[in-house]
Amino acid sequence: QVQLVESGGGSVQAGGSLRLSCVASGYTYSGHYMGWFRQAPGKEREGVAAIYTRGTTTYYRNSVRGRFTISQDKAKNTLYLQMNRPKPEDTAIYYCAADVVWPLTRPGQETADYWGQGTQVTVSS
Repeated sequence: QVQLVESGGGSVQAGGSLRLSCVASGYTYSGHYMGWFRQAPGKEREGVAAIYTRGTTTYYRNSVRGRFTISQDKAKNTLYLQMNRPKPEDTAIYYCAADVVWPLTRPGQETADYWGQGTQVTVSS
């Protein structure tokens, strides 16, 4: 049974930094992608970033590229999202995900098979 547990959410001022962590258990790193999604109030869930579990290929949504960095420590079964210079519009519940599908030709159609419970991130101006 795959379990994804996020931590590190909270309140941060715009321009600051925050790091989210996600510990995975029961998950086989079999050449798939892991990633982060978010959902703001009244909006649909959207992909934020994804990383290939057997390499270094990464994908980002345009609005966070250059500010957020996704990384992984497979020895610790942990996925990270470093959020630098966050903006109020980054406020959302952030979800860790496994077996992510990130169709490059269809932005906004990202999805995943496994989900964490989510962690709230609030960015104040």
